[in-house]
Amino acid sequence: MPHPDTWLKVTPGGLYCEPGGFYVDPTRAVDRAVITHGHSDHARPGHAHVLATRETLAIMTTRMGEGRAGETQQALGYGESLTINGVRLWLRPAGHVLGSAQVCLEWQGSRAVISGDYKRQADPTAMRFEPERCDVFVTEATFALPVFRHPPPEAELAKLLRSVALFPERTHVVGCYSLGKCQRLIAMLREAGWDRPVHLHGAHVALCRTYEALGVPLGDLRTATVAKKEDLKGAIVLAPPSAVADRWARRLNEPVPAVASGWMRVRQRAKQGGVELPLVISDHADWDELLATAAEVQAPEIWVTHGREDALIHALGLRGIRGRALHLIGFGEEDEAEETVAA
Repeated sequence: MPHPDTWLKVTPGGLYCEPGGFYVDPTRAVDRAVITHGHSDHARPGHAHVLATRETLAIMTTRMGEGRAGETQQALGYGESLTINGVRLWLRPAGHVLGSAQVCLEWQGSRAVISGDYKRQADPTAMRFEPERCDVFVTEATFALPVFRHPPPEAELAKLLRSVALFPERTHVVGCYSLGKCQRLIAMLREAGWDRPVHLHGAHVALCRTYEALGVPLGDLRTATVAKKEDLKGAIVLAPPSAVADRWARRLNEPVPAVASGWMRVRQRAKQGGVELPLVISDHADWDELLATAAEVQAPEIWVTHGREDALIHALGLRGIRGRALHLIGFGEEDEAEETVAA
């Protein structure tokens, strides 16, 4: 049985499946691309052929425009499989954002799973992560340090709602990434009983409409830019983190700047960004979840694509799992890390 490192290669264009003739989340335009999810450090424009879930293809089209998200698109549902040049390929939910998938590959009895980005917490807008046993598991490591242990998201959201009740005259502006985090917060607010409008920065509107078109109800959404200042008293406004400390937010009613991100665990980051209300709500696995996932997939070898590789590889070694840093270039440029720095 061939080892996955004989048929899965790290190239300047990204991770390449040699017998299948395709890349997974390539970092530049290629002929054949399999895409795990719609964040722009994983989903780039200009590929000739793109395979992904139906939801990811729709998200890519919203973000890039018609025709730029692959000259031809092929949708594959979770659990459906197809064979490309002798390589069996199927997708499993990754739990990261709507439509996010792990790419499972099998060639000549050898199995590799490429996680993309993933989280293990529940999310009303995304299917829950499903572990798949394999010979090599390719994992992210965004929060791969023991300091990162994400609290229950419901408890963090309760902090926001308590603050809104305490300061009914002020507008709460929550910095959150436009794909995934924004829609997750809205769905969590609805679950918590918030039936008032949620106001959006213009940058968040299109993807919320896409989520709704894909069957994720988000309730009464309004554009914050056209709302009267008076109407935004006691309101919740969702915006890109970079807009929270910007002139855009100053026009609101005594804004309470908040940011929802796993990086809010680091107080210094919150302080530097002028964040009054840090909310530790992450769309990535934390330290314990990364290690629990490693145990569940039962892979004797784990490749780490981006993030804090050293600590994770050391911890895996203590558990008898061989770790390897892949040093793929170009990941982690979008999503929580970049957005929080911008804030």
